[in-house]
Amino acid sequence: MAVSSDKRLGTEPLGRLIFKLALPGIAAQLINVLYNMVDRMYIGHIPEVGATALTGLGVCLPILVLVSAFSAFAGMGGAPLAAIQLGKGNKAQAEKILGNAATMLLVCSVILTTVFMIFKEPILYAFGASDETIVYALDYVNIYLVGTIFVQFALGLNTYISCQGNAKTAMLSVLIGAVLNIILDPIFIFAMDMGVKGAALATIISQAVSAVWVVSFLVSKRSVIRIKKENLKPEWKVVGMICALGVSPFVMQSTEALVTIILNSGLQEYGGDLYVGSLTILQSVMQLTIVPVNGMTQGVQPVISYNYGAGNFDRVKKTFKIVLIADLSVTVIACLLTQFIPGVFASVFTTEVALIELVEQVMPIFFAGIWIFGVQMACQSTFMGMGQAKVSLFLALLRKVILLIPLALILPKFFDVYGIYYAEPVADVVAAVTTGIVFMTMIKKLLKKEEQTITKEEA
Repeated sequence: MAVSSDKRLGTEPLGRLIFKLALPGIAAQLINVLYNMVDRMYIGHIPEVGATALTGLGVCLPILVLVSAFSAFAGMGGAPLAAIQLGKGNKAQAEKILGNAATMLLVCSVILTTVFMIFKEPILYAFGASDETIVYALDYVNIYLVGTIFVQFALGLNTYISCQGNAKTAMLSVLIGAVLNIILDPIFIFAMDMGVKGAALATIISQAVSAVWVVSFLVSKRSVIRIKKENLKPEWKVVGMICALGVSPFVMQSTEALVTIILNSGLQEYGGDLYVGSLTILQSVMQLTIVPVNGMTQGVQPVISYNYGAGNFDRVKKTFKIVLIADLSVTVIACLLTQFIPGVFASVFTTEVALIELVEQVMPIFFAGIWIFGVQMACQSTFMGMGQAKVSLFLALLRKVILLIPLALILPKFFDVYGIYYAEPVADVVAAVTTGIVFMTMIKKLLKKEEQTITKEEA
């Protein structure tokens, strides 16, 4: 008799299981990053105005990140809870979590579209736009915001496919949209001469196709848990549980937007448009660098959640060790590459000599602390998988809000514009070391407490 996909999370040999889940997870992350990265690659190579248009698109990045952050709020906030319920054999509760999350995503879409459409211009100026780059920023964001609902459903609901152990299906959800985006970008940008507007249009069409794919799967018999009409009505206790756990990934992503705003504003003040353009490239490379890390951690999170809920604590510990080794290997390699070949990365996004030369100077600084970032990601994702909302929130706030933002404001006063680039590695190292210490202190206590809870329930 075949074992259902969710049951395999607790029985299949870990090495094979993690490989099967992580590989599609990494591919899904890579494909997802390509959505916006391909836009930047094409836009940066538009004749004559490429560098300015690229900077304008970089100014839009906080808005794009915030939209994604709200999808993570309901998606990554609810999916681990649904996986834990599946581990406990409570399919009805898992479906209730899914239904409430779908409603949350719909409400967030309406609110985000309305607010950003009304206040977009002053927001973009606050995010680091100049009179020269605001035109390109508005061209992109006016079209992108129309597709907010598609982004919310495509990203937010896809996590509920992954939490069942259907990593390949989740990967296909992203792959369909990304391939379409890659095809449509050059058609709209160059062939139809739409420029930045074409990039935005290609993105929302692609996200719409992904959203339709995700929803159609989650209402079908192929899905272990399904979206059902009766579960769409908000149940405030369930919403509260999703929000409690969703705060952490939301803060992780939304503070990325806040960091970009602070860095863009500082670079505009101390350097100008060229330095803001350099950050667009640096953040693009950063996204690409941590793709394997995010893919690994998200790919195996259902394993941690399911086995934690089922009381299989040895599998939880072994899974963490595998993820830690894999994440550290990736971040160390990424650090070495960005130290020795920064110009290669820069030339992917622009042909402007001055911008390439600047990136060659600042990239080794910006990425100097990335080598230890794998520790933070492995520990934090394990806390998320175990449903530990409070500690996940603290660790999410630590690197960006508590460390990086103050450093980005203080260091330029001593090191001028380069102080902004120094802030990143300092925050990376301090946050990762702190996270490792917190994890080692808490993990045994958490597992022992859950074991006692399960024993009482069985009694």
